[in-house]
Amino acid sequence: MTVTKMSWRPTYRSSKFRNVYGKVANREHCFDGIPITKNVHDNHFCAVNSKFLAVVTESAGGGSFIVIPLSQAGRLDSHYPKVCGHQGNVLDIKWNPFFENIIASCSEDTSVRVWEIPEGGLRRNMTEAVLELYGHSRRVGLIEWHPTTSGILFSAGYDYKILIWNLETGEPVKMIDCHTDVILSMSFNTDGSLLATSCKDKKLRIIEPRSGRVLQQASYKNHRVNRVVFLGNMKRLLTTGVSRWNTRQIALWDQEDLSMPVVEEDIDGLSGLLFPFYDADTHMLYLAGKGDGNIRYFEITTEKPYIQYLMEFRSPAPQKGLGVMPKHGLDVAACEVYRFYKLVTLKGLIEPISMIVPRRSDTYQEDIYPMTAGTEPALSASEWLSGIDRDPVLMSLKDGYHRPNQLVFKAPVKEKKSMVVNGIDLLENVPPRTENELLRMFFRQQDELRRLKEELTTKDVRIRQLELELNNLKNVSPKDV
Repeated sequence: MTVTKMSWRPTYRSSKFRNVYGKVANREHCFDGIPITKNVHDNHFCAVNSKFLAVVTESAGGGSFIVIPLSQAGRLDSHYPKVCGHQGNVLDIKWNPFFENIIASCSEDTSVRVWEIPEGGLRRNMTEAVLELYGHSRRVGLIEWHPTTSGILFSAGYDYKILIWNLETGEPVKMIDCHTDVILSMSFNTDGSLLATSCKDKKLRIIEPRSGRVLQQASYKNHRVNRVVFLGNMKRLLTTGVSRWNTRQIALWDQEDLSMPVVEEDIDGLSGLLFPFYDADTHMLYLAGKGDGNIRYFEITTEKPYIQYLMEFRSPAPQKGLGVMPKHGLDVAACEVYRFYKLVTLKGLIEPISMIVPRRSDTYQEDIYPMTAGTEPALSASEWLSGIDRDPVLMSLKDGYHRPNQLVFKAPVKEKKSMVVNGIDLLENVPPRTENELLRMFFRQQDELRRLKEELTTKDVRIRQLELELNNLKNVSPKDV
């Protein structure tokens, strides 16, 4: 099999999306004054749904993120309440696709936590999560919700393991242990029956998640994989990475054969990570570079050249990460097909960027808004774990977004175990992350040892006194009594 070299330079081809353009929201619709995290971890640090915008923030101790209702655009108050229960930096956040008030977060403190945000947003700092999940031995860098199941969450840690959590019980149900280095990204196919991962060991894997079995594995020397995304139901994957000459590159793969990419193409010579975003409804691929100000977009087809370059959105402000609005939150009246929320760290700003198909008619455009994945789960966690796979429950965007039923997230009631020693819960005591924390813990343990030694000495003296009193009583003659 030969690798097809393609050029994304414009060549004429009839496409309804060839004139798609990006439109930045007016300043009053942006979110300003946000202390966006300066963490260098390669993630988006942003999550969006039709109700809320969540952003990981800088914090003096532990980790935190803020949750802002989308209706509250503008400048943020410096004392705006935060979600601040983690004891380490927050590395990833993701909204539940079926419960819009439920968000998951993972952190350097080795935990994954699930939070329930009240209607209307936070009024005070939130420190208590509805679920705290401990199973990783090192920091947790990635989390992903299952695309069709209401209570299944995947987490990937720096211990090279992926844990599958059943949130109906609050326990891990499977550990995928096939990676030999840090997992860089995870992506599901449409029905969630396959999981694709990219890893720092330069290998691309397709995994059957319930069994943990590796179905396909690629280690292609000319393309070092960084990020991977499934291309809907096309049975294809797209990866971003670096070529042998350290140029940024994309590659298209057949999920049935990962021996060699179908297409690979150099993008540019910049060094920032390329984040891929795929819209299965329009078959459009968006490429956004970390530290870049531009977003390139392409159309994916089943015939050669497979990847057709469309256009590029340019901006002078570099992006740290991007959040993506789900389809049911888009403005269909404006022919909006995708919306990014761009994090501009230097300005403490979040800019919505709408990708719009120019149309003259004001009527609903059915050709660019097919039936799309809705907000109703196709399966329960127990059904998925039993081996059932189902496609997402589809919804139409024609009459606006109407939730079909009011689902309620119920966290399992878990009996809390504890081992308290001198007021310190040893099971909740997270290992130190910095040298200062290590020193504090060392001195605290020294004080505890000193106190225990003094207590032991006091008790030894008391024991000797009691022994002497006992001997005196034995030596007293009966006449003296």
